[in-house]
This record gives sequence, C-alpha cells and structure tokens, in this order.
Amino acid sequence: MTKNKKRFSFEEALEQELKDPEFRFYFERARAVRQISGIVRAARLRAGLTQAKLAQKAKTSQAVIARLEAGSDSRIPSLDLLERIASALKARLVINFEYKKAT
Repeated sequence: MTKNKKRFSFEEALEQELKDPEFRFYFERARAVRQISGIVRAARLRAGLTQAKLAQKAKTSQAVIARLEAGSDSRIPSLDLLERIASALKARLVINFEYKKAT
C-alpha cells in the first residue's frame, strides 16, 4: 500500500524555507557571493584580462581571483578587495539596496 504524499516543487519548498530568518540570511548571503563572482568574471573577460593579470593589477593572487570567480570561498570578499578589482578594471564599485515592494 502506498501512502499518498503531497509533492512540492523546488520553488514551493524554497518559499517555505525562506520563512525561517536564519535560512534566509544564509541563502541571501550565498546569492550575493554568486552575484559578485559572476560580475567579477564578466568584467575581467570584458577587459580581456587573465585571472593572473587581474590579480597582479589588483595586488592580490590569482588564487584569490579564481576562488572569487568560482564562488567557492565561503567568505564574503572585502570592500577593499572589490575596490581594488574595480580599479584594476577601470570601473567604479557601486553598492545598492533593493527594497521590497509594499503589499
């Protein structure tokens, strides 16, 4: 005899989990790291630089750039590092808040 289990889509399960403030905090943190990694990689490629060349210009190591681009480092990159990377890419670091729409 099989039990009738309600199935949830990933989106439904995620929506439920995001109601937990601690889960939401770490989820949003991981999302920010992924966004930063994508932005840095895209900007580096646009500038036509290798990871090693960007690292040299930003006064860091290629390994730091690789970890940052991979999003595999659990640490949030410092503003100092991001500012050095932006400067090396002849860009300006912009930080913004997004607000939820009132319902």
